[in-house]
Amino acid sequence: MALHLVKLCVGADSVESLQAWIDFRIDEQRTAGLSTNQIHTTRMTPTRKDELLDGGSLYWVIKGKIQVRQHLIDIRPFTDEAGVKRCDLVLEPRLILTKYQPKRPFQGWRYLKASDAPADLHGGPEGASLPDGMRIELAELCLI
Repeated sequence: MALHLVKLCVGADSVESLQAWIDFRIDEQRTAGLSTNQIHTTRMTPTRKDELLDGGSLYWVIKGKIQVRQHLIDIRPFTDEAGVKRCDLVLEPRLILTKYQPKRPFQGWRYLKASDAPADLHGGPEGASLPDGMRIELAELCLI
């Protein structure tokens, strides 16, 4: 069974703004002739790499709720110019909407068992086809 990571999404206030940032960075990389991998750098390196790469995802907490996830492609530890150990999480740039799941603030990332991860939204009555603002309001009213 896959293991996942959960992390606060700093700087994005909606799924749309996160997707816009990802698209912007990929366009920048493409223009510069670089690889178009989407990478998120963290300070700590997960020790359970094999479990995470066996179908795991990074779940993003936006405005206090898990709202979206990205498949983990690779985990690449490295040491930066200042000698600090860091880790690049290589992610699939496609965002997958999930059911909202409240999450208290925390620092860094946390492991998330598959059994505790919110289900994906697949459109229809779950709300995946709704605009983000409407989806948020309906979720807060416990209607989806």
